[in-house]
Amino acid sequence: MTVAPDRADADRGTPDRDDADRAAARVRAPSRVTDADRTAAQAAAARRAGPDGRRRLVFAVVDGCSPPQLRRAIDEGRAPMLARAVEEGRLHESVAAFPSVTPVCATALATGVRQDRHRIPSINWWDRSRGRYVEYGSSFSASRRLGIARQLADVTYHLNGRHLAPEVPTVFESLDDAGVRTAGTTFLITRGRYRHAIARDRTMTKLAASVFRAPIMGPRELFFADLVATRDTPCRSRFGHPGMRDQHAGCVSAHLVEHDLADFILLSLPDNDTHSHKHGPEAQIDSIALADEELRRVIDAAGGPDRFFAEWALVVASDHGHTLVERAADPRPAFEPFGITGPKGPGKKDRIAYSPASRAAMVYVLDPLERPSLLPQLVDAGREAEGVELVIWREDDGTAVIASGSESAAIGELRFRKVGEGDSRPVDVAGTGRAPQTEPDGWRTVRDQRGGTWQVAGDLDVVGATVQDGVLSSASHPDPLGRCWSALTCVNSGDLLLSASAGVEFPDWGGVHHLGGGSHGSLRADDAVGILIHTGLHDQDDPRGRPELDPGAWSIEDATPLILRHFGATPAQTPA
Repeated sequence: MTVAPDRADADRGTPDRDDADRAAARVRAPSRVTDADRTAAQAAAARRAGPDGRRRLVFAVVDGCSPPQLRRAIDEGRAPMLARAVEEGRLHESVAAFPSVTPVCATALATGVRQDRHRIPSINWWDRSRGRYVEYGSSFSASRRLGIARQLADVTYHLNGRHLAPEVPTVFESLDDAGVRTAGTTFLITRGRYRHAIARDRTMTKLAASVFRAPIMGPRELFFADLVATRDTPCRSRFGHPGMRDQHAGCVSAHLVEHDLADFILLSLPDNDTHSHKHGPEAQIDSIALADEELRRVIDAAGGPDRFFAEWALVVASDHGHTLVERAADPRPAFEPFGITGPKGPGKKDRIAYSPASRAAMVYVLDPLERPSLLPQLVDAGREAEGVELVIWREDDGTAVIASGSESAAIGELRFRKVGEGDSRPVDVAGTGRAPQTEPDGWRTVRDQRGGTWQVAGDLDVVGATVQDGVLSSASHPDPLGRCWSALTCVNSGDLLLSASAGVEFPDWGGVHHLGGGSHGSLRADDAVGILIHTGLHDQDDPRGRPELDPGAWSIEDATPLILRHFGATPAQTPA
């Protein structure tokens, strides 16, 4: 007898081994469409046929897709399905989080909030509570140096279970609660309301199951590499091997569509990012074409393009862009005099931790009592470090600072404070119970393009910003205040943040960089601007439902809210 995955609303995080064994005995991958599946499909069809019927929706995430490369692929006829989506709907340029690396940005895509709320600060970061580095997969060399088993556990379990804020719902959790039949392919954020056992039916998955015994929390249907598969399909991913991930996601998504097993599918297409890292942003036209083929596979399963675009909604997004790496530069030597803790943990003379993230990096003060005296020294070191355009930190009173580095085109500092909603005073950012004092001269209040209000002082040129009609904007460093503030106020971020200059990448813990290829991570527009396409949404003309936003100011944060709005769903209630 085959059964659907168990609903586990109250279960969060990583279950213990006894839970895992019980779940493994209870959860099986259905080999056929069951009566329960047919009932769910009939209920979904009835909803779609009603007066408030909503189209089923595919959310395709093309990792690292840059707007110029997408337009090239469309203009050259290499991406006909994406071209059809743009023709039927709208294409926006969306701004990534900072650091613009996949774990931060994928989490923002899947939750609708930045890291000040979701708590995932970077691809490599220092866990203050456990005194160790967290590594989500900068490179195999970095994972090997920091511990492959630990890295796999961080990605498979801890990112969704321990690191992602429990009070922040994912798109899966919110739609699960709304009764939408959810499905996901291999993506960093999987957390949903259903518990899925690790597969044990193949050599590689048997080996994985010997290491990973706990179930994974996910959407109703989950295909996570070859570790989890809620249906028997002919699709294989070679254990999530790069170059095989898109075709696996396309295969299982087509199966779900063909058999009417889902109302919402997150179609993860990550191979574009891998291709761009290796061959450079200009080569994206080939990997975008391959992603388009997998989207076509899903569309054909729905009856072809005409029927799909008449009956389905489609959202296509990238988490960030890519820029060409022309030089590798390592800021680490500038911080070595302070004692950088290594993979085995702090030594007696270590005072800081260092976390590289491609075109960004973070520095942590290990002893909080040392922060007031040590941070100014770290700032000076960061401003002299090789390859650094911008140095970013918060002072003791909560004021944020963006300062020029050794390779900045403009010299100076920009200081800013966030103003509370409906309040002209700065908010209590330092946790002191009172607002910081505003200096009488040199400060002014501005708005950003996404409705935020700020007090600023200093050199706007540091981030290429201008103020027009009271609105601050920057073409070279989009949404600089909001993105830096979210990074600085994330509880897991470093005390000092570095953003690389144009064309520069910082080597990771394994010494790996992508010289001659593509990379991302900085505050700059080159690698921080991605795409967001939407068509067929319930309110296609105003899918965000936020008239206060500048019509041209789109962000990766917008994806989940517009999907929930399409389904008439609200963010799920989760335990604080």
